[in-house]
Amino acid sequence: MQKRFVAIREDTPGSDWLARFVAGRAEAEAWYRGTGREAPPTAAECTAQLQRHMPELLGPYERVCALVGEDDLAPQILSQYRPPPLPQGCTQAVWLGDDGPALVRNYDYPLAVVSGHFESTRWFGREVISKGQRPWGGCLDGMNADGLVASVTFGGSPAQGLGFSIILIVRYILETCNKVSEAVAVLCRIPVALSQNVTVLDKTGTHATVFLNPERAPSVSRTPVCANHQDPSVSTGLSRTAASSMARQQAALRTLESSDATLVKVVNTFLTAPIYSRDASSPTVYSAVYRPAALTVDYLWPGNVMTQRIGSFRPGEYVHDYGVLAT
Repeated sequence: MQKRFVAIREDTPGSDWLARFVAGRAEAEAWYRGTGREAPPTAAECTAQLQRHMPELLGPYERVCALVGEDDLAPQILSQYRPPPLPQGCTQAVWLGDDGPALVRNYDYPLAVVSGHFESTRWFGREVISKGQRPWGGCLDGMNADGLVASVTFGGSPAQGLGFSIILIVRYILETCNKVSEAVAVLCRIPVALSQNVTVLDKTGTHATVFLNPERAPSVSRTPVCANHQDPSVSTGLSRTAASSMARQQAALRTLESSDATLVKVVNTFLTAPIYSRDASSPTVYSAVYRPAALTVDYLWPGNVMTQRIGSFRPGEYVHDYGVLAT
């Protein structure tokens, strides 16, 4: 299977963003309605919650709603308030040795669902480079011009709550925060809809992973590796999903803790099983290496690297052939 990726520079959402939204409107509605969930919140409720928790985003939100025009469900979809559950399998690690600090991550998800764009934006004048995700503003991982990096993995719990999609919260962090302590404070105060793990790293090497669950208070950890579980007592015999998460975490930890560890070896580990997935239901879509001190990011696929830098983002495209995936 092949997938096309594009690197785009779009300071604020405009005609190009609108074209992408219109093209994916049906998919966005299917995502937001989900399966077996209660009726979505009203547009007024979504706006009120955004105003309460992320007021800085209210202006951009109102602008994209105006771009879309008459659409009964678009304000709710675009608010990303109370989204449906969407579990995925991802792994990320913080490297603090030579060539660091760096955050290395794999994003695993069904290929047909993941947006194919990497983007440079300047919503409030400060550049943000991120792996964008529909419907609006979403960031799976990214870095701002102050050298703050944030990246998301699924937290492993089916819990659902009255909160926001984590990809919009990560956008908010990259738009409004300068360092890890500020990002952690944001993650601990904004309600999240689903169980998620967010690792943040800044150019000083300060880092944290915040374990979020709508059913309990956030937990802040200094663990250098994060996969798709939160409870350290999770048993590999509990489920296939838990076993996979533990195996990926342990593989990354072994590489980080080895006496001859280097950033290159960590990256190679992320491009190798069990961390690198060839499972058709949730393959590794891309890997990323963020270096906040250098303000660079490498987006990786076996055999190809797309390097981007704050201040010199280069539009372009790449088509990756994933071959025959395991079923």
